[in-house]
Amino acid sequence: MAEPVFTNHPVEYFGHAYIDHSDLAKKNQSAQHCPFLDSECKKPRKSEPHIKVGICTIGYKPQFLDQRVPVVICPYRYHIQTLFDYLATHYLPTDHNSLIRWAPEVDLGLGGSVDFVMARCKKTSPSTIDDFICIEFQAAGTTGTPWKAVQEFQASRRFASTSYPYGINWANEFAKTMMQQVYKKGMVIGSWNKRIIFVLQDVGMTYLRESYDVSGLHDPIEAADPIQFFTVKMEWKDSDKVWSPVPSEIVSTDLEGVRKILAGSASGEYITLDKFVANITRRLR
Repeated sequence: MAEPVFTNHPVEYFGHAYIDHSDLAKKNQSAQHCPFLDSECKKPRKSEPHIKVGICTIGYKPQFLDQRVPVVICPYRYHIQTLFDYLATHYLPTDHNSLIRWAPEVDLGLGGSVDFVMARCKKTSPSTIDDFICIEFQAAGTTGTPWKAVQEFQASRRFASTSYPYGINWANEFAKTMMQQVYKKGMVIGSWNKRIIFVLQDVGMTYLRESYDVSGLHDPIEAADPIQFFTVKMEWKDSDKVWSPVPSEIVSTDLEGVRKILAGSASGEYITLDKFVANITRRLR
């Protein structure tokens, strides 16, 4: 079946496409079960913590794109085995003497913690680490709320409206939250001559390119860079009737490249001194 047409509403709910009305989809909804974690959903409503939000992706059309896309708003959506396998194969190839192990939520000291550490270990001594790479997953966040849409879907498995009052807070999630983490963690991990990989959706990277100074991003990647952005695209899989995060592109940078993004626009786009003085004058009046 072709990719379903969607508007501004949740497109994945407790791990299932909104068009999936199977017994399993209904069971996961009733149990508030996340199939990517194989446990209860970890995103509670703030006002009612016992109720889980359950939304994995939502339909949205950003100003910087010419079409509506499914936007990932839960980082656990990336917890699929095919993506973990791809990361392992791409970054830490093994031989007959080694294997890959994953350590979740590893303390980084002053840098907080990292979502996962992908470690290559010896088969003869699985606790002996040969090499490792840190992995972080970054999702988008919403403004407003799609909760009314959720309530309608819970009641009838359909949406009464084509649009609900929510947006995507691109700046907060990708320019502030993520880039602050990139800088702090990249500084620590880079001091060890190791790498950290930030996995994010391709639309998040498109937003950064449209809005910030990304002249410090390197494509193709530079081996010496301690930071890489690994983007994925949500592709519809006809055979499985699901959207799936598949590798899209990889770019790298160093702390100077991160600093440029944190600083905002490129210097050529800065307001001039004369214009700023004129602004001051207007406010003084």
